[in-house]
Amino acid sequence: MELDELLKKFREYSSQDTTVLEYAWNYSNEAHQEQKRASGEKYFVHCAAVAEILVDFKMDLETVAAGLMHDVLEDTKIPHETFQKEFGDEIYALVAGVTKIETLKFSSRDEAQAENWRKMILATAKDIRVIVIKLADRLHNMRTLNFLTREKQLEISHETISLYAPLAQRLGIFHLKSELEDLSFKYLHPDEFQSLLAKVQLRYAMREKLLEDFRTELETHLAGAQVPHRVLARVKNLYSIYRKMLRQDKPFEEIQDALAVRVITDTVINCYALLGTVHSVFKPVAGSFTDYIAVPKMNLYQSLHTSVMAGTGEVIEIQIRTEEMHRTSEYGIAAHWRYKLGEKGADKHLDEKLNWLRQWMEWLQDLSSPREFIESFKTDLELDQIFIFTPKGEVKPLPVDATPIDFAYTIHTDIGNTCIGAKVNNKMVRLDQPLKSGDICEIVTRRNSAPKKDWLGTVKTAGARSHIRKYLREHGQPEE
Repeated sequence: MELDELLKKFREYSSQDTTVLEYAWNYSNEAHQEQKRASGEKYFVHCAAVAEILVDFKMDLETVAAGLMHDVLEDTKIPHETFQKEFGDEIYALVAGVTKIETLKFSSRDEAQAENWRKMILATAKDIRVIVIKLADRLHNMRTLNFLTREKQLEISHETISLYAPLAQRLGIFHLKSELEDLSFKYLHPDEFQSLLAKVQLRYAMREKLLEDFRTELETHLAGAQVPHRVLARVKNLYSIYRKMLRQDKPFEEIQDALAVRVITDTVINCYALLGTVHSVFKPVAGSFTDYIAVPKMNLYQSLHTSVMAGTGEVIEIQIRTEEMHRTSEYGIAAHWRYKLGEKGADKHLDEKLNWLRQWMEWLQDLSSPREFIESFKTDLELDQIFIFTPKGEVKPLPVDATPIDFAYTIHTDIGNTCIGAKVNNKMVRLDQPLKSGDICEIVTRRNSAPKKDWLGTVKTAGARSHIRKYLREHGQPEE
């Protein structure tokens, strides 16, 4: 990518003055002048590619500039003070944050590495843009992994699929998460990857006409609703199909991989209007409807999901969302950053939307051992959620296998601390019983009751664990 091209793409969504971007491009190009990548091409090609990915995410000027220079502090002799003076505190902090991550390597077997990851996550919690730059950097490295040794390919792919892909998912950057997973899968299981790729392409070729016919029919009916919309086809990533095969212990041929389309419109009201039209024309599959607009996922994802029977008997999955929801589902938290610039459509609730992430980071800070930190980190990155109702009908999203104690702490710290029992669907249950989606849970409390040490081994969420620890600490009870 050339500078003119980068500036043109940036100006399409931002009115910020691009002088700093031009300076950062030339500065980074000069700083890396003597360096080459494993492929033999100039090192700066990588810096430009990272900046291009960030522009695709529509990130703000400071983030794109930091992307251009993300390796300057680590790989060149330019002193930190000089760089800070040259580009100011904000860009310096972003580049220094990424540099900090560069020196860390993840290995599930090594306690010290877990401690490094812990430090990295806590250091970047202050500015989530650091993680977004690191993800863009990792994506380009994965795209060019073929130039490295097999040993390096395995090490980097393992790290990517264990932590970077789930982190992208947790931040709601779904298309990046999918590409990171598929690239890792390609190197970790090359034979399975190639075999599955061939089968998916063949199946898609056979079903493409079917999907096209359904889209045409859908478009005809939606046009009658006179609601602005566009329809997109959706292809599942290979790794998610592979995981499904492992989970269900079935060959590819037996996997019910629903064909999927997305319908994108302008307002929430129109999402429900289009859903009504879809259900009046096509027979919905029982139990397939989920409303993530009324109850968004923790990473801000919103959409209506339903599955219907096409005239051919095939099941088609339909997702209905607004343009803004679509942008969030593609770019996640990254989609909200540019609104800080006071541009048209400024997002007044940005801090509120990012608050769950900051709070999560704080909870993780409270864990005693690095190993526990990594385990908890991974549990909280799992985006399979269950939805539990309070007796008043409020919905609380929780990770799979969460317990009534986890649920109690999502309502209020005091409810968690004084919890002595739980009724699920009007029956008393043990506090360590895993909850199921749709359960109505009522917490029984008693004044002067207190958390027990053994709860730490029962709860699934970092939040509950953090509150229990805090209570035990403040009341002089050692955890061990």
